[in-house]
Amino acid sequence: MPEGLTLEAPRIEDGAAIWRIARDSGTLDLNSSYSYLLWCRDFAATSVVARNAQGKPVGFVTGYLRPQRPRTLVVWQVAVDRAWRGRGLAAALLDGLTARVAEQSDIHGVETTITPDNTASNRLFTSFAERHGAPVEHEVLFDGGLFPDGGHEPEVLYRIGPLAAGT
Repeated sequence: MPEGLTLEAPRIEDGAAIWRIARDSGTLDLNSSYSYLLWCRDFAATSVVARNAQGKPVGFVTGYLRPQRPRTLVVWQVAVDRAWRGRGLAAALLDGLTARVAEQSDIHGVETTITPDNTASNRLFTSFAERHGAPVEHEVLFDGGLFPDGGHEPEVLYRIGPLAAGT
């Protein structure tokens, strides 16, 4: 964890900041600003923000417990402000979130989807699995042709787990 940062559950007033971080990431599908406000309200227990010394969000992970598999944390988005990249913050956010959710909900696995061209996310989740002694399965969840806007790459499901005890 980079020095001077803290990890916390997001608050509604963080919605605009995490929307901007997502927008500026250059890789994430940007959702409406309204959806980030809802995410901070309804999924705060399964999401996390990193705050700088002034309390400003500089990175986030949004997630939820999968209704059909409630012991699975689905990671929706991970983004870090450009000024804080390259310091291990994304990994610290992911580790911190899974540890907190595991304490509250006894999760056994993590799922996310990644497009084939997103090398940074591929590395993040592969290294997460290695750190937590968990195997990783890959399969195409949504073929690119399912997206109405055309030109979308397939979304590959990464199923990580079971996680080692104490995650």
